[in-house]
Amino acid sequence: MDLIDESNRKWSFFREITGVAMTVYNKYRPGLLESAYEAALKYLLEQKSHKVCEQVALPIFWENVQLDQTYRMDLVVDDNIIVELKAMNHVDTPHRRQLWNYMNLTHMPYGMLINFGPDRLYSEWYYRNPVSGEIEKVRLL
Repeated sequence: MDLIDESNRKWSFFREITGVAMTVYNKYRPGLLESAYEAALKYLLEQKSHKVCEQVALPIFWENVQLDQTYRMDLVVDDNIIVELKAMNHVDTPHRRQLWNYMNLTHMPYGMLINFGPDRLYSEWYYRNPVSGEIEKVRLL
């Protein structure tokens, strides 16, 4: 088995979700609200037998005290992949940090940032390094 085959197998779930997002993008085209893309993506992933939860509450704690602040993760797929959706012209560092913070707060191993932008669908894939605990961008071979 060569490195490319191994990488393709290792990250196949990212490829599958991105492919489904591309199907949604090609059908709906740019210009809709994020919530429309979210609903369609959830439906199609469930049709492929994925467990998908949308608008998952993420409470904020200070030590053991729950604060009066709750974030909402757009989608959580198969209990271990956070999918943060955008429908904007450009994705920038604050949007990435939002996903990274969700990954840090939940300790989920995988995260995706998908933008249904005006020119094309764009996605970034992240994972939590099991040794260091740092969040790293997936770099394809």
